[in-house]
Amino acid sequence: MPLLRRLRPLVLAGCLPLSALAQSTLPPEVHQALQRARLPETALAAVVLEADSGQRRLAWGEQQPVNPASVFKLFTTYAALDQLGPAWTWTTPVYASGPLANGVLEGSLAIRGTGDPKLVQERVWLLLRRAQQLGVRQVRGDIVLDRGAFAVPETSPAEFDGDPTRPYNVRPDALMLSYKAVVLGFVPDTARGVATVTTDPPLAGYAVDASVPLGAGPCDDWRSALKASTTDPARLRFAGAYPGSCGEKTWPLAYPDPKAFNARLVEQLWRELGGQLGGSVREGTVPAGARLLLEQPSPALAEVVRDINKFSNNVMAEQLFLSLPLATHALPAGSAVRPEDAREGLRRWLRERFGEEAVRDVVIDNGSGLSRDTRVSAALIARLLQQAWSSPVMSELMSSLPVSGTDGTLKRSTATAGRAHLKTGSLRDVAAVAGFVLSNSGRRYVLVALLNHPNANAGRPALDALVQWTIRDAPLR
Repeated sequence: MPLLRRLRPLVLAGCLPLSALAQSTLPPEVHQALQRARLPETALAAVVLEADSGQRRLAWGEQQPVNPASVFKLFTTYAALDQLGPAWTWTTPVYASGPLANGVLEGSLAIRGTGDPKLVQERVWLLLRRAQQLGVRQVRGDIVLDRGAFAVPETSPAEFDGDPTRPYNVRPDALMLSYKAVVLGFVPDTARGVATVTTDPPLAGYAVDASVPLGAGPCDDWRSALKASTTDPARLRFAGAYPGSCGEKTWPLAYPDPKAFNARLVEQLWRELGGQLGGSVREGTVPAGARLLLEQPSPALAEVVRDINKFSNNVMAEQLFLSLPLATHALPAGSAVRPEDAREGLRRWLRERFGEEAVRDVVIDNGSGLSRDTRVSAALIARLLQQAWSSPVMSELMSSLPVSGTDGTLKRSTATAGRAHLKTGSLRDVAAVAGFVLSNSGRRYVLVALLNHPNANAGRPALDALVQWTIRDAPLR
């Protein structure tokens, strides 16, 4: 390999220690995979080091601030586990105003959101059922939804990539109910020549066609074949057909009117439970003097972190990110958290753990990595993972990561099944993995690999090649 190419990463990285010189050549299989993908070696930033000792086996462009995509969720989730502990929970309180007698509340019922990312349909149903079990079966006033714990500027869900129907584009909300998304199910009924359509969760005043004709042909672009009208907040229709060859499929869709989603869901579930409502379900604040009726805890943080990392759930990551300033008491109780508060809180934690110099070039946009602006170096990600390896919450963080060839976003990985726990990242110009790899010798390695290039996703075989090289304890040649 020409000397210039061997030294280029050192120039980009600044002054690496001399001990890194022998580790500054890419493994041949990684180099070849990049060539096949027509990617320059400078598109890759990578670190491989022993988790216990910190001894580096590979350092390539490690100091360059690059876009990590969803690998950034490691910062959000580890910071939360480190500061709050794996058993920490959110609490969603429900208040009642006015006298309550014989099942009738002569006032309003109020639900105050505190950021819980797991208020899915089943848990909203349980919350409302508990209120009824505690005696509130008829509300003469309104059901008030208090979203005031977060102060998030209103932006279009289409702002990031132009597609407001993608559930990952849903904006955070202090009262995030069922991810503000509906899941359509399609079940072919060949005898009737249709596919039955199911909808979860059900929403008051939102109608979905109960069936769609079955069509012939392969199951390739089946969503486009449906010709769904997804922009009407009152009705979803299909003008096309569903290919019978698809079998059963599901299609998650962000609801077209996010501000109305919570009210429609709560009204639907309240009435399904047999509850009566004299007023409406509306946004507002908890009425002055209202008394606490019940509190519903969320699943433990460790479970939430697992959902975030295994499936790269952007909405849940943003909920956690915005929850941290209040949960860590960085803001006074009752304050509304702004995105800048969450960014400063995470930056402060990074400074405390790694020093001012290490975070000088870090750019934090949000907590999920769904950003064109976030920047962090492979070196800092590796330091974070190495520190996590020796921390009390190592097992919770590691078990939250997708496992190669087994589950989550690594289910289709070609690396040896079960030998790598890696957070993945993917944007149109970013492909990334970072986490822990168990080698054939029994050593545990920290591995970070980030590709930034317009053709980055064609380079995923190079990332798998690096993982496999690490598993084999292969020497650099």
